[in-house]
Amino acid sequence: MRIIIFAIGILLLLNVTVLAFTTSTHHGHTIQAALSAVVLLYAVFFNKLPPRFRIATYIAAIIPLVFVVFLAIYGNINHVDHNEDVVIVLGAGLTSGRVGNHLAARLDTALDYLQHNPEAIVIVCGGLGANQPVTEAYAMAQYLIARGVPPENILLEDRSTTTYENLIFAKDILAEHFPNGFTAALVTNDFHIFRAGHLAQQNGIDANPLGAPTPWHSWTVNYLREMLAIINMWVFG
Repeated sequence: MRIIIFAIGILLLLNVTVLAFTTSTHHGHTIQAALSAVVLLYAVFFNKLPPRFRIATYIAAIIPLVFVVFLAIYGNINHVDHNEDVVIVLGAGLTSGRVGNHLAARLDTALDYLQHNPEAIVIVCGGLGANQPVTEAYAMAQYLIARGVPPENILLEDRSTTTYENLIFAKDILAEHFPNGFTAALVTNDFHIFRAGHLAQQNGIDANPLGAPTPWHSWTVNYLREMLAIINMWVFG
């Protein structure tokens, strides 16, 4: 068991190291790095730990695993009916001014949706990130236009820096275009669907969540960060 735990710690550390050099950094990388250190220390002192402590640790580890499974299942349930007025695509960090893997997955999911409902308006959300030459919304719009979405069908929300602001600012823009109200498909990565849908509901947005796939190599870092973000949302609102 000690060898297995040690191997898990090494894999987690290698994974987050690669991600840190290939994707835009965020709190999830720090969280996974810390988890890797804890797992490795646990493996080093494994034989010195009391059996009851080991059992308690295994039981405690089940809770986040169940949470992850719930988020994964919820995020992959299709809630849309393809009759929505608008597709809201939430932003994610750019990589050197370009759409990265996570954001591409969201945009590709929106493109798949538009195959069934080509008349829907798309609003892309995201402001100017640190050290980025363009806003997330601009890069997202260019990605969609390059793949055949008419520019006149795309709205840009380019001021936000958080999921909450994505939704608040998008709602303000959409209220001008749909004065009588609107229904929306809310697109983000599957791990993010639960929190994003909750925030949309909180802010009076009638949105049907549509989860985009998350690249397998970033599952750990994103689900860890998302669990803490959800706890923060529950505790602090």
